[in-house]
Amino acid sequence: MVTDAQEKLSGVRKPIVWMNKDGVGFYANKFSNPYGIIALMTTYTQPVTELIQKRFSCRKYHKDPIPLEKQKLLRERMSTLTTGLFGTPMRFDLISAEGTDGKALRGLGTYGFIQGASGFVVAAMSAGKQNLEEYGYRMEEIVLAATDLGMGTCWLGGTFTKSTFARKISLQKGESMPAILAIGLMEDETQARSGALRLRVGGDKRLSWQTLFYDEGFDTPLSREKAREHEPALEMVRIAPSASNKQPWRIVQTDQGFHFILQRTRGYRSIMTRLVNIDDMQRLDMGIAMCHFELAARELGLNGKWELQKHAVELPDDQSEYTISWIKDLE
Repeated sequence: MVTDAQEKLSGVRKPIVWMNKDGVGFYANKFSNPYGIIALMTTYTQPVTELIQKRFSCRKYHKDPIPLEKQKLLRERMSTLTTGLFGTPMRFDLISAEGTDGKALRGLGTYGFIQGASGFVVAAMSAGKQNLEEYGYRMEEIVLAATDLGMGTCWLGGTFTKSTFARKISLQKGESMPAILAIGLMEDETQARSGALRLRVGGDKRLSWQTLFYDEGFDTPLSREKAREHEPALEMVRIAPSASNKQPWRIVQTDQGFHFILQRTRGYRSIMTRLVNIDDMQRLDMGIAMCHFELAARELGLNGKWELQKHAVELPDDQSEYTISWIKDLE
């Protein structure tokens, strides 16, 4: 099935393909932070827009361990991610699953659905004003890297500071671990994608464009036609994963660029914190949305940079919080 985003790709700028020293093509992206620093992102062997559409929350894994070559490649990619977008120090590692891991995960409502994951991606994050958004962004880069290598992943949010996972990465004072990834070989990719479980938990349901994206302000929904060449990047945001599939992001397009707003689900944060001691997952979700948007935009040759412009748009209600703005480069 060809999506609207895939159809648009044929009519806009093609993804940027670089060649390595051996003549092998790969897809690469760059990011710019509010201070103008440019750095190479994770690279992929497939277009990011295809990886985003392929990826799903995998809850059933093959019993075999992850092949050593795939482990090596994923670790190499993770080793380049030493800071978040705005400079917050971070460390990532791939660890093997052990029998004692269940104790650390038992309090998570979703973990009961996970079967046979042979590994986990864990991370240590330092304090920072936007560290949760940075964490979500970087971890989603790793999710897409794992997808590129043919592996399944599933986000697991919680508080892991005093868990066995924290000990495995030697979590230091001042560091935290708001989420991890279950990872492994998919037992049956076709069945996993179309199974009743995924439908039951709402994995195939997404909010409409009219709910998520706006033109100049929250009074006017943004049409796909008005989004023009950025339509595929916005579509990659629309289909992004989020905690409990709440999709808390709202984006307002202006002449300058795109303003990212966190639309909180009323009561969700307090309920999740009380029930399963979860961190602010909706801020992690904003980082995932930022990741999808920037990677897709840059792959299409649509450059820009992240800036803080707190009064860029008028917020619609007391559940809305400004996050950041993507300012388009003038051509």
